[in-house]
Amino acid sequence: MSSSSPGHVTLVGAGPGDPELLTLKAVRAIQAASVILVDDLVGDGVLAHARPDARITYVGKRGGCQSTPQATIEQLMLQAALAGENVVRLKGGDPFIFGRGGEEVDSLRRAGIEPVIVNGITAGLAALSSLGAPLTHRDHAQGVVFVTGHPQKDGPGVDWARLAESARELRLTLVIYMGISSAARIQAGLLTALPADTPVAVIERASLPAQRQCVTRLGDLLVDLRQCGLGSPAVVVVGDVVRGVAAAHQHQHLLSTA
Repeated sequence: MSSSSPGHVTLVGAGPGDPELLTLKAVRAIQAASVILVDDLVGDGVLAHARPDARITYVGKRGGCQSTPQATIEQLMLQAALAGENVVRLKGGDPFIFGRGGEEVDSLRRAGIEPVIVNGITAGLAALSSLGAPLTHRDHAQGVVFVTGHPQKDGPGVDWARLAESARELRLTLVIYMGISSAARIQAGLLTALPADTPVAVIERASLPAQRQCVTRLGDLLVDLRQCGLGSPAVVVVGDVVRGVAAAHQHQHLLSTA
């Protein structure tokens, strides 16, 4: 197809990893795509829905690993769309929760292309749900905050002490993405306003067969992370909603698969 007949772009959330958690709309978009740009954490089970002749390009973006520059990803999307392709930008979780989907939408709109957005289940929700606990609870948490533990380069980062004050005063659950490498700083900041016995759940590779998790307390977080050997990708959930999980397992570490 010529550039006079442009294609279109769909930003698709692949969910936390389990292909059975894909939405029907996501499956249809993947099946229809001629070009798929895939994030690092999207599993093969998700890509099994792609048609055999689809051109699949891996553009992994993951903390601590070599990543495809964001500008390159946006250029690839734009070039394929202007060439008349049906492009799917396939992201782990949800495109608009720490997926840089907003940046990609802005880039496409500047070029005159209005993308379609297909939401996915974000890892922060899937992670605690896999342990049978909610993010909000009428008796324990009146709201939830999704926050990144991996600040933008040269950026100010999160004021963990102020966030802890808000969490205590407003009874909020904190869901921290990409926080393992910054666990010491996060723990120190949160302990300025939250008690050391605040329950914490750390879930690695949520929803996948290799999922592992550790339920602990805020004061023991660093020690237990080292003991459990959990690493990225993982979600850290802080708040009273975790108490039910901790009580059910008598405050023991959970290292089996979900």
